Amino acid sequence: MSFQQGLSGLNAAARNLDVIGNNVANSNTVGAKASRAEFADIYATSLYGAGTHYNGIGVTVAAITQQFTQGDIATTNSALDMAINGRGFFRMSDGGEITYTRNGQFQLDKEGYLVNAQGGRLTGYPADANGRVMAGVPGELRLQTGDVAPKATVNGAITANLDARATAPGATNPFNINDGASYNGATSLAVYDSQGAEHTVAVYFRQTATPNEWQVYTAADGTVAGPNTFNFDSSGKLVTTPATLTVAVPDSTGAGPTFPVTLDLSKMTQFGSAFSVSELSQDGFAAGRLSGFSIASDGTVVSRYTNGKTLAQGRVVLVNFTNPQGLQPLGGNQWAETADSGAPMAGTPGAGSLGVIQSGAVEQSNVDLTAELVNMITAQRVYQANAQTIRTQDQVMQTIVNLR
Repeated sequence: MSFQQGLSGLNAAARNLDVIGNNVANSNTVGAKASRAEFADIYATSLYGAGTHYNGIGVTVAAITQQFTQGDIATTNSALDMAINGRGFFRMSDGGEITYTRNGQFQLDKEGYLVNAQGGRLTGYPADANGRVMAGVPGELRLQTGDVAPKATVNGAITANLDARATAPGATNPFNINDGASYNGATSLAVYDSQGAEHTVAVYFRQTATPNEWQVYTAADGTVAGPNTFNFDSSGKLVTTPATLTVAVPDSTGAGPTFPVTLDLSKMTQFGSAFSVSELSQDGFAAGRLSGFSIASDGTVVSRYTNGKTLAQGRVVLVNFTNPQGLQPLGGNQWAETADSGAPMAGTPGAGSLGVIQSGAVEQSNVDLTAELVNMITAQRVYQANAQTIRTQDQVMQTIVNLR
């Protein structure tokens, strides 16, 4: 026995305690991953040495590896917080330097970029003005926080069933929007001019004395137009083509007296059931103020506006590595690519082996605090035992020195 074995044991135990202490210190760090010390024995032998039995000369710390197992996911009150449920890393950019993290605590900076506590910017695929995500080369995600401009209504659609059992009001009861007995059904929808001002288009359905024939009247802001005639076959299917009508809506912008809105009625039916409307749609909207953000499981960042509209502003990119243990820890919950980790493989969350995004949540540290405390006791005992071997060797040496 020599001092070398005990000294190497003390050094290895001390480094093990360092690793355990770091794990304990980061047990509450979002996105942190536990590490472990991996040991290897040491033998003073050569490749062509003689003999088959060698005495070990101690221990060394072969590596300190991080364990990239999934941490628990905890909900938060921030819609911009994100947790990765599965494999992958967020891709961050700091002045062009690319790093990777599992910490999904993000907020908006003054320029609208999604940033972490260190100021790094989250990267992803941008979206155009119409909300179409443009996959390709990831870039820094920047969210527009301004109002959404209004859009004038051009087209609309009405899906309704006209009651085949209805009785025609008759010639003695002419159409009057203020007389409910002069028509058999009515509905209305809001449309918008180019400045986002709302207008109301009402549509009235009146059966004629001719079987399977209906008259359709419109009233745009109370201005009545029509009738337009629509016919159905004996099975209740609309046969009039084209099954559209154009409504002249009063224009409050000053650009003209009216603006046209085309209504598609091709999905109307005439069955022997009560009048009902199953769908109303139109393609315009008023101006809207930003009311908040939401993030889908595929990483799409969606802005919500007070006018009820939503708009995709980009999609978060996740990156995976062939060997995550080969990443270089940088501190601040960041890792860097190395030759050992392999090249980064970027993709959409949920695609392939990549995990999905859970918004309004963060991934907690995967450190098992109970296990670490038990490991700490074991490492302490190992340290004491190695110290005892040095003490025993010292006593043996002292006995030899005292020989006369």
